[in-house]
Amino acid sequence: MSVADRRTGTGFEQDVRPLLRARPGLALAEVDTGSTPGFSGTKKLGTALRAAREGELAELQRLIYAAATAGARHRVLLVLQGMDTSGKGGVIQHVLGRLSPHGVHTHGFGRPTAEEASQHFLERIRRQLPRPGVIGAFDRSHYEDVLVPVVHDVLEDRQLERRYTEIRNFEQELADDGTVIVKVFLHLGRDEQRRNLMARLGDRTKQWKFDPSDLAARSRWETYMAAYERAIEATDADHAPWYVVPTDRKWYARAVVQDLLISALAGLRLDWPEPQYDVEEMRRRLAEL
Repeated sequence: MSVADRRTGTGFEQDVRPLLRARPGLALAEVDTGSTPGFSGTKKLGTALRAAREGELAELQRLIYAAATAGARHRVLLVLQGMDTSGKGGVIQHVLGRLSPHGVHTHGFGRPTAEEASQHFLERIRRQLPRPGVIGAFDRSHYEDVLVPVVHDVLEDRQLERRYTEIRNFEQELADDGTVIVKVFLHLGRDEQRRNLMARLGDRTKQWKFDPSDLAARSRWETYMAAYERAIEATDADHAPWYVVPTDRKWYARAVVQDLLISALAGLRLDWPEPQYDVEEMRRRLAEL
């Protein structure tokens, strides 16, 4: 029996994937960012659920890492997008932070450097892709290149559509090579973001995280939401699905992302690789030493 066959209950009332999967005609304004689809428990219960499943995710990580030593090409790429303070870094810290660092690769994408800006927009993404057996997580990603230019109106429609096509082809290429892609839009409410930013400004230890440009982004909130809706609808696919996760309650978002990763890894139905040596012979020789 494989490890995947031994999965126990998720702790959610139902599979959250169909509840949160982006649908055609996505309207982000209609999504309650304070809701917790598939889970009716309290913050205490949600946090306990995530903690209780850390071992399950860790075992699946070890399994995919072990499979890679035997030549398997499987790896996972978690793409996290969202407005400032939506909790992208917190997801990485609380969901992936307890895993073996040898099997995790994370990267945050900021404003392109001059060198990066002179290259194809996917070039810097390719350099940070996880190798086989590794869980990769992007705090922002190639989607910044179909969001920021749209918000600032520096791309014509034909240029934007070409980038969507390039992203679709890129993600299909990754999936064909064994990458399991999980894309998450952490959907934060505008009022909740204001509270988060106010909290940063009021905490001496977090003021360094505040960026005045966050205020400019807030002034274009509706434009950003429209850009996200368009990008998500243009690039959602079964091999690279988008999930819209309400994130005003960050404990819920973290539990959901953990569940999405567990589902993705368990879906590979991997088992421990068979040793390429005679186990009994090795036992006999070891006993003699």
